[in-house]
Amino acid sequence: MARHRRARFRRGGYSGDGMSETKGMSTTNRAILIAAFLLLAGAIGYAIWRDSANNAAAPAPTAAASPDAQLAAIEERTRREPQSADAWMALGAARFDLGDYPGAAAAYEKSVAIAPESAGLWSALGEARVMASPRDPMPPAAAEAFDKAIALNPKDPRARYFMAVKKDIAGDHKGAIDEWFALLADTPQGAPWEADLRRTIEQVGAINKIDVAARLAATQPRALKADEMPVAARAIPGPSRADMEAASQLPKGQQDAMIAGMVDGLEAKLKANPADVDRWIMLMRSRMTLGETAKAAQALKDALAANPGAAPRLKAQAQMLGVPGA
Repeated sequence: MARHRRARFRRGGYSGDGMSETKGMSTTNRAILIAAFLLLAGAIGYAIWRDSANNAAAPAPTAAASPDAQLAAIEERTRREPQSADAWMALGAARFDLGDYPGAAAAYEKSVAIAPESAGLWSALGEARVMASPRDPMPPAAAEAFDKAIALNPKDPRARYFMAVKKDIAGDHKGAIDEWFALLADTPQGAPWEADLRRTIEQVGAINKIDVAARLAATQPRALKADEMPVAARAIPGPSRADMEAASQLPKGQQDAMIAGMVDGLEAKLKANPADVDRWIMLMRSRMTLGETAKAAQALKDALAANPGAAPRLKAQAQMLGVPGA
């Protein structure tokens, strides 16, 4: 069993190798991103998914800390707040991103002990245990964690993915493919893991001589409901349809230049006003759409540092977008 099929579904998103350059964007993603920026640029005073009207913002970080310094800061937080599930979750994510999978699993174990009702924490623990295993592609402890995640939330995408991997490992390739198709049907439009989930289905089908082409063509992501749509993709007051259509008709090179300028401008605005949570969410979405997953993860870290009171909202949105470490 190829290890990559058990290793890439990261925090609610099967991340795969991702797209490393703007030129790797599909025409649809490029148009969506331009439209979202235009909408955001014209929005004044909108209020959606506010956790609190008066969240106090912490000072923005003046410089990016080294990974070791960031890890040390997170470890210090767990010493200050040993009963904080969020603190242990952050430590687990940080260790995972640094490749310390046993350490990540240990941190997630602390987190689920404090918040055993969180499906996302259980599935994160399962993933860390999978990655920490030197030989067994699905150790019993990992399967147990995924089972608990599914019991708490049958729709948890990471747990569903890995439970299908378990079937594939056991030889039930058709059953695994069926479960991946069910996950694909539940995948929201714009999810960053869709293309890689399709590729996994194609690969497993090809290896096991199962024809999946017709089903792949027929299975499309579902539309997001209004109450679950990320802020960055919502319809908010802004420019006219004609403005957006005109932008989407620009040549690809001009579109890419426009997007790069918009992302840079958005980042500059956040340095000046790090308390704007909605713009942080937009930045994370933009980075994920561009395939810049490391920058998306950094945006999440910076957003959390500047807005600790909005941490639950930021993490929820980041998880929906598939941001590593969310």
